[in-house]
Amino acid sequence: MTTEVVPAKALEVRLARHLRGPLTPAVFDVTDAEVREPADGELVVRYDYVNVATPMVDLMRKDVNLPMPPYEVGKRLWASAVGTVVVSRSPDFEPGDEVLGMDGWGEYTVGPASGFMKTYPGMFPQPNYYLSQGPTAYHGMVDIAEVGEGDTVYVTGAAGGVGSLAGQIAKCRGAKRVIGTAGSPAKVKWLVNELGFDAAFDYHDGPIIDQLTKLAPDGIDVFFDNVGGVQFEAAVQAAAPNARFALCGVLAAQLGDSRRNATNGAPRLDILTGILKQIVIKPFSTYHTPEQIQAWMEHFGQWLKEGKFVFPNTVVKGGIEAAPQALIDLVHGKHKGNVSVKLS
Repeated sequence: MTTEVVPAKALEVRLARHLRGPLTPAVFDVTDAEVREPADGELVVRYDYVNVATPMVDLMRKDVNLPMPPYEVGKRLWASAVGTVVVSRSPDFEPGDEVLGMDGWGEYTVGPASGFMKTYPGMFPQPNYYLSQGPTAYHGMVDIAEVGEGDTVYVTGAAGGVGSLAGQIAKCRGAKRVIGTAGSPAKVKWLVNELGFDAAFDYHDGPIIDQLTKLAPDGIDVFFDNVGGVQFEAAVQAAAPNARFALCGVLAAQLGDSRRNATNGAPRLDILTGILKQIVIKPFSTYHTPEQIQAWMEHFGQWLKEGKFVFPNTVVKGGIEAAPQALIDLVHGKHKGNVSVKLS
């Protein structure tokens, strides 16, 4: 039995054309789509929150090298989303079940039950807590950088969805000192006062290396990079012997932001310094496995219960029609933390 009337059509966001240059509303097409009848083994899900994340920008380009399916012109944009089952043709789900899906950016979706995961009742205060970039932050900080007791950690793009979680993960893992960068005084204060970073600085306020040397006079042991450019170059100079670098993103190149980076996202590596300090540089990019997602969920839930963790998030209201502008605003630094759009 269904608990609500399913509309014949519902809104979704499609890719109007491949992205060339800056992100603008012209690449999005908000349109009505049929909500078809489910076949055996399928579900109809009404999405309540959809995720908004910067990797979506790269997936809009014609030539993309990320290890995940790129967006296709004329097709719905996919992203993680959390919603409610309204019709079930599967013995494993019932109407009213809350589920996590991956074809968000639409009000409704119809698909095989195997494409959805039930959420864990009572694990998180709100459904949008499932829509974080935590698996990336956890995998990068724990599995790639191997952060641990006594480390001094430097996180770039620390006010973003990944960075704001990565810094807190480092603290929960016993890091001695966590330093973050952000693009405004307000975000710097937020990182320290709300998220528990030990220090933070505005990357506009003078040479990065001078600020790092002041805040980490003994050098940095772990570098979690979301930006690239001159911030990477400074990290090499400020690294302690045997430092571990986890390279997650190149936001400077995505935005073409000369303030973050004078080399358009392609930093120069001081190879001699890297050799002398024996820096371990490990880029990573993953289409997360169920095991990685599970590891994040378990630790996230536990740290929240223990009061060790704050979920940094922004919820944008206005329904699916607000999603394109939410992404545009995100890549231009107008939001903090993880971003989701509330649909219902």
